[in-house]
Amino acid sequence: MNALDQLAGFRPDAHSGTPLYIQVANKLSSGIISGDWRANEALPSERTLSEMLDISRVTARKAIDMLCERGMLTRRRGSGTYITPKLEQPLSRLTSFSEELKQRGFTAGSRWLQREIGVATPLELLSLGLSPSMPVARLKRLRTADNVVMAIETSTIPTVYMPDPHGVANSLYGYLEERGAVPSRALQHIRAVNASAEQARLAGIEPGAAMLHITRVSYLESGAAVELTHSYCRSDYYEYVAEVRR
Repeated sequence: MNALDQLAGFRPDAHSGTPLYIQVANKLSSGIISGDWRANEALPSERTLSEMLDISRVTARKAIDMLCERGMLTRRRGSGTYITPKLEQPLSRLTSFSEELKQRGFTAGSRWLQREIGVATPLELLSLGLSPSMPVARLKRLRTADNVVMAIETSTIPTVYMPDPHGVANSLYGYLEERGAVPSRALQHIRAVNASAEQARLAGIEPGAAMLHITRVSYLESGAAVELTHSYCRSDYYEYVAEVRR
């Protein structure tokens, strides 16, 4: 049974005290979470929803608006409403971007902007514990999920672990693992920022839009720092999840 056929089961209860549009929004939300629609797949139109669920188009529109506000749907002008790709990354586990996407059924990709060898800057020296004038590899790329830009990422790796930055394909950690230098732990700092004009252009968002700036320093078992990465993530597509216990 496809998602369109399943819509018949999403009809709201007219006798419930919960407003119809909230019922519809919650049912659609459950369908999205359970995988009835894939990321970037078009949601049925307001007209289709109203006809199949026996509701008004106003009710259908309000339900869609609610899911757009939750970040689960994205309206594309002149095209329709689509399922928003969403990456939830737990704070308690050190995994690569590619690994997290694969586990959630997305296809991870990279659009390279820069791959070069250079002399470490003062900040890179401090973060990675390097000696002055040590060379480092720098990688800058757009991280994509099913060809949708999720983040702008810049990584700095000492050349002892990455002599040829052009040898990296999609997964940085995959490359490091092949060289016996995969990180075992990392420290991350996360803060909210507003997208600059350049970041907005690269990520396909409005200038000033909210982004998550994640700074990560990763370490080997020996304690040596192997990676400094700055990621600017789209807040509408990317979120961190933490489980806390008392």
